[in-house]
Amino acid sequence: MIARRALVSAACLALLWPLWAGAADATGPTDAPAATLRLATYNAALTRRGPGLLLRDTLAGNDAQVAAVVAVIAAADADVLLLTKVDWDHDLVALSALADLLEAAGAPYPHRFAFPPNAGMRSGLDLTGDGRVDTADDAHGYGRFPGEGGMVLLSRLPVHAAAARDFSAFLWRDLPGALLPEREGRLFPSEATFAAQRLSSVGHWDVPVALPDGGYLHVLAWHAGPPVFGGPHERNLRRNHDETRFWSLFLDGALPMPPPDAPFVLMGDANLDPVDGDGIGTAIKALLAHPRLQDPEPRSRGAVLAQGPNDAGHRGDPALDTTHWDRPRQPGNLRVDYVLPAAGLEVTGAGVLWPEPGAPLAEAAAAASRHRLVWVDIRLP
Repeated sequence: MIARRALVSAACLALLWPLWAGAADATGPTDAPAATLRLATYNAALTRRGPGLLLRDTLAGNDAQVAAVVAVIAAADADVLLLTKVDWDHDLVALSALADLLEAAGAPYPHRFAFPPNAGMRSGLDLTGDGRVDTADDAHGYGRFPGEGGMVLLSRLPVHAAAARDFSAFLWRDLPGALLPEREGRLFPSEATFAAQRLSSVGHWDVPVALPDGGYLHVLAWHAGPPVFGGPHERNLRRNHDETRFWSLFLDGALPMPPPDAPFVLMGDANLDPVDGDGIGTAIKALLAHPRLQDPEPRSRGAVLAQGPNDAGHRGDPALDTTHWDRPRQPGNLRVDYVLPAAGLEVTGAGVLWPEPGAPLAEAAAAASRHRLVWVDIRLP
C-alpha cells in the first residue's frame, strides 16, 4: 500500500494492531498489495465555539481530544482522507498545525486542500422564518462563525487544486425535484429566501488527486446537515435528503455541471442512515444502489458490541454503523459516514475503525468523536 510508512512511531504501531485485527475479522487478509490505495472519511469533531480556538488547542499540545484524533488518523494510515466537522480558516493554519502533529506521529500528509465552507457563511437573510437575521441558523450552513465545522482533504498524493470544482454555491431550488419547505402552498419563509438559499450545508466538492500512473482520482466530498432541528416545516429534514440526492442526479448527468469520468470515489458524512434514524432514507438508499457506485459495506465488530437501549427497534445491520449516539432521546448507532468507490474499481478491503472494548485504540476512538473512521482499500487502476 502506498501509505505504509517505516517512520510510524512505536506508539502508533501499538495503535495499528486493533485496526488490522478488526479488519481481518471483517474483510479477510489485511496486508494489502503494494498497488492499493486506502481512502477514508472521518467526522473528527474538530470544532470549537469560536474562531481560532481550534488552532489554540492544537498548538497547546495538551488537548486530549486533538491527541485522540491524531491517534485515530495515524492508526488508519489512509492515503487520502476526508475530514469533516473541522473548523476552517483562510490560510488553513489550524489544519497545518494538525498536520504537524500527524507527521510527528508517523502519518505525514504533505498535501492539504479545502474550499471555504457554507458553514457559518452569513447570508444576510432570515432563512428560517423566525423574524431574526444573521443568527447561526441564517448562515448558508449552520455556524456561529465563518468556517465552523467545515471539511478538509488530507492526501499523500498531490492535489490538482486548479482543477477542483466547488458546487457549494448551487441553489437548493435549482435541484430537480427539490423538497423545499412550504406553508399553505407557498415556499417558507419566502420566495426571496430561495433565490439565495444554497443547497450545501457545508459543501459539495470534486477534488482530483494525482495517481502514480499520471491519471487522477476524483474525490467527490460532502457533509450534509442533520435532518433534525428544522422546525415544523421540516427544513432540515428536506435539505438533508436533497444534499444526498444531489449526488445521484450529478452522477446521472442531470445537473448543469458534468460528472467526472472514472476513477472516482464519493465519500463524506451524509447524516443519513438508509433505514434507521430521523432522516428520509430514500436518498441514501438510491445513492448506495447507483449503477456508477459500489458499496463495499465497511463494518466492524466494535459497533455491534456498542449497541445500547437506543438501538432497540433498529432494522439496519449494526456492524455497518459508523456513529454512536447513546444519550437519552438520541437515535442510537447509525450508519451515516460513507466511502463509495466507482463501480469499476476493485475493492481489496474495507472497514470501520471501531475497536472492541479493551483494545488499545478503544479509548482514543471514543474520546476523539462520536463518529468512527471509515476506510476502503482499492487497487490502483
